[in-house]
Amino acid sequence: MTTDTSARKVFALLDEYGSSHQNKTNKQIHWIAVPVIFWTIVALLWEIPGPSVFNDFNILNWATVALFFSLIYYTRLSWTLAVGLLVFTFLCFGVITLYLSAPLLGLPLWQFAILLFVIAWVFQFVGHKIEGKKPSFFKDVQFLLIGPAWLMSFIYRKIGIPI
Repeated sequence: MTTDTSARKVFALLDEYGSSHQNKTNKQIHWIAVPVIFWTIVALLWEIPGPSVFNDFNILNWATVALFFSLIYYTRLSWTLAVGLLVFTFLCFGVITLYLSAPLLGLPLWQFAILLFVIAWVFQFVGHKIEGKKPSFFKDVQFLLIGPAWLMSFIYRKIGIPI
């Protein structure tokens, strides 16, 4: 359950993030680029070799470790947003698994992820140039985690799920 304090915090963060994302074109770019960047980070973490204990568990890798801690952060802000982002995370895992079985352009996962990461960030900065405002994370790095939650909050509002 979300407390009043955490509810105020999540709404304040979403509002502050949204204040630098008012332009229609910038918003459209973010609807594509933010999920792509999220996926590329998960994919890159997936590819980093881990300690031998990771070999004992099929799903354990640096991506799942990082996402575990990210989900703790999201849960502290909003249980409902955390659930939505967990579902999106599992979709990312599925896309990674599919990619590993049939690589595009013959590129290893990490190379494809870096390529998409760079392209998505170029589009992000183009969007902010159009917007005329700096990306929120220049002010506070936690806004890198708020971007996906901001998009999820729009989906929730559209389908009537409280944040």
